[in-house]
Amino acid sequence: MRAPGARTAVFVVFTLAGIGFSAIASRVPDIRDVYDLSPGALGVILLALSLGAVVGLPAAGRIASAVGQGNAVRLGIAVAATGLVTTAVAVAVVAPQIVLMTGLFLSGLGIGVWDVAMNIEGAAVEHALGTPIMPHFHAAFSGGTVVSALIGALLSHLRVPVVTHLLGVVLVLALGGLWATRSFLPRAVAEDLTPSTDDEGSAEAGRRIPPAQSPWTEPRTLLIGLLVLCAAFTEGTANDWLAVALVDGYGLSNAAGVVGLAVFLTFMTAGRILGTRWLVRYGRVPVLRVLFVIAAAGAGLVIFGTPTLAFVGAALWGLGASLGFPVGMSAAADEQDRAPMRISVVATIGYLAFIAGPPLLGFLGEHLGVLRSLTVVGALALLALLVLPAAREPDRAP
Repeated sequence: MRAPGARTAVFVVFTLAGIGFSAIASRVPDIRDVYDLSPGALGVILLALSLGAVVGLPAAGRIASAVGQGNAVRLGIAVAATGLVTTAVAVAVVAPQIVLMTGLFLSGLGIGVWDVAMNIEGAAVEHALGTPIMPHFHAAFSGGTVVSALIGALLSHLRVPVVTHLLGVVLVLALGGLWATRSFLPRAVAEDLTPSTDDEGSAEAGRRIPPAQSPWTEPRTLLIGLLVLCAAFTEGTANDWLAVALVDGYGLSNAAGVVGLAVFLTFMTAGRILGTRWLVRYGRVPVLRVLFVIAAAGAGLVIFGTPTLAFVGAALWGLGASLGFPVGMSAAADEQDRAPMRISVVATIGYLAFIAGPPLLGFLGEHLGVLRSLTVVGALALLALLVLPAAREPDRAP
């Protein structure tokens, strides 16, 4: 069994995904300044990134099933790298906004395929090891975003051009991704991890799902998708808007705003590292219930506090947002034979938050200010509390 080696490879791939994503997020204030964008215009620009991801997500499960998770991740990295290069060049020459949006769209498209494929591989490794380690994989993603955000803050402070930054990131993603995916589980091994549906003596035989049934018709899968949507909005809003909100709302420098984003990402990473222990002891539903409340409280401090309290709120917000997405992925993969398509469906629903989020926050930012527009986070956290029972582990009683 190659699960331990594959676990390391998955850690690396998640980390690289975080580095790539945060490289863009950390330079959003600088891109905004280069193009002199209003909040509404910035929301439209960021929408291109989300649209790309959502276009790639529905097909990602089928791609991974057809060519394997490793090849799907490589494909995603290649497309995302193309998008990052296009974005970097567009900012460097102040190309028309459509060129910038094309770069962001391609980045999102690659990230979407990459995201689903690495979560499918992570779920297979988690199943093989028999312990809930998915939060650790997502902690690796968050760790990558923290390092990348801090580097972005430093480079912004030093006025290093965005093009230099992003091209360096492309090189890291390409080399690291090619190295890590070589250690993914072979397709034959991954398929062996799937409970047999042909063996009449199989323990899974009593709860088989007809192959023709689509995950889009399964109520539990759709509710998990809604949970992930709320989690993605809670997390993604901070990634896209926290730095800008701190700059505009409290008069901080661009670099200080990115430091606030780094605080959020640091505590989200910590929550994902500690989260496995909490999930084993208390279960998914009680842990997520507490964390979504903490996220809403943290967002409140960011919005209605002082500059100092805003950084405290960013920490609480990050902790509260830490487990919703990874736990949703694990819940979608409770039955390994249905995991690829269910994860694809759940991720597609979840990423709708990244489509709705940028224009919604941009519109509210035009009328209320970017900082006050973040109140939407609290509303989504409350919605998440209503659908939490769908994520309960099959072996835990209500």
